Amino acid sequence: MKITKLTTYRLPPRWMFLKIETDEGVTGWGEPVIEGRARSVEAAVHELSEYLIGKDPARINDLWQVLYRAGFYRGGPILMSAIAGIDQALWDIKGKVLDAPVYELLGGLVRDRIKAYSWVGGDRPADVIANIRTLQEIGFDTFKLNGCEEMGIIDSSAKIDAAVAVVAEIRSAFGNTIEFGLDFHGRVAAPMAKVLIHELEPFRPLFIEEPVLAEQAEYYPRLAAQTHIPIAAGERMFSRFDFKRVLEGGGISILQPDLSHAGGISECFRIAAMAEAYDVALAPHCPLGPLALASCLAVDFVSHNAVFQEQSMGIHYNKGAELFDYVANKDDFRIEDGWFYPNKRPGLGVEVDEELVIERSKTAPDWRNPVWRLADGSVAEW
Repeated sequence: MKITKLTTYRLPPRWMFLKIETDEGVTGWGEPVIEGRARSVEAAVHELSEYLIGKDPARINDLWQVLYRAGFYRGGPILMSAIAGIDQALWDIKGKVLDAPVYELLGGLVRDRIKAYSWVGGDRPADVIANIRTLQEIGFDTFKLNGCEEMGIIDSSAKIDAAVAVVAEIRSAFGNTIEFGLDFHGRVAAPMAKVLIHELEPFRPLFIEEPVLAEQAEYYPRLAAQTHIPIAAGERMFSRFDFKRVLEGGGISILQPDLSHAGGISECFRIAAMAEAYDVALAPHCPLGPLALASCLAVDFVSHNAVFQEQSMGIHYNKGAELFDYVANKDDFRIEDGWFYPNKRPGLGVEVDEELVIERSKTAPDWRNPVWRLADGSVAEW
């Protein structure tokens, strides 16, 4: 079998699908994208295609190493996201050829189900109580919300009070009947992260995500030393070599690689094993589409340290399409009482509605995150 063609489809709301075709008619699908930089990743995918056309798709390990090493310059969000989607599609092909789900090819199930969690609120946390109640009705009991709005390197007590008030309202309304993580989203610099984490500790959130940016990872162990709240990070780390330094430095309790950013299934399977060696939990980042989610689940179901799985159903970014709009076999990904169960279809298990993908790709928007500014006019972290 030989690879014959790679086709990319940029799609609403902010996704990109990749189709890899072979000379024997077997096709694989992946999801290579960086939110807000889809065209850059698309260009990278097609540049990398010269290493793939005419090659045997079964040699995933060799192809991955060629894609990573052959160009001399490596790593980073664009190249690793391009490799991620290609890798996902190659695993999809292998599963279809061998008539087995990807998790079976990775050694088989280590669990029967994985807890799903759902986003509530938007970029600016406001009234989340009604949203939580709605999601409770369909079976969710685990959530994540943005922990604060924009925040300066040194900011006011009013900003701290506003962030704490949202969390206090949630605990008051629901007690311990739900769990929720708080995403600082890299918006908070180290000086204010110390203050905010201290103020939030009495409410016992499930985790604090990206309390500081990944490039300030030296603060993870310092922040962890002051709190009992687990610290989570990883969505802006792109290879096992990025994660190696963070794991060695300590402080992280939950690692969150993104299967569409950090080299795909092959690399994140390795990252998961590295995390397990450090007694660190795995919770893959996934505010994206169905192929990214299916890839995450494949790793979740074979990784002993996986604890829960993010998914984008109803997320505030989904304008113009929802999580399973492009999926013909939606029932295979249904969430039952807040849990995902293994999909027994071969490969990634996603039957793509290709006709809809082609049609919607003709009018795909170029999604961009907002640009925020602080009171003095300087750019704030979003």
